Amino acid sequence: MAITRDEVAHLARLSRLALSDEELDTLAPQLDVIIGAVARVAEVVADDIPPTTHAVPLTNVFRADITRTSLSQADALAGAPAVEDGRFRVPRILDLDE
Repeated sequence: MAITRDEVAHLARLSRLALSDEELDTLAPQLDVIIGAVARVAEVVADDIPPTTHAVPLTNVFRADITRTSLSQADALAGAPAVEDGRFRVPRILDLDE
């Protein structure tokens, strides 16, 4: 059963898309081909095939998380051009009224 031009127009209205008559005429057969392709995929008997996310197994290439000490506040702020109340001081970019 082919998708009709009226069905495409209905879907366009539901999607709040303004399509011209020419676009409707072009999209109807294209959407019919897409729907047919999806239907063919649905016909595949795959009950005995487990769902997968990748075709080949993946291994984690990241290093293991290792807890270590971080910089002290004084060390972190040592190279800062401006410090105020134990924090980096930066120029204001927004007005308070905004």
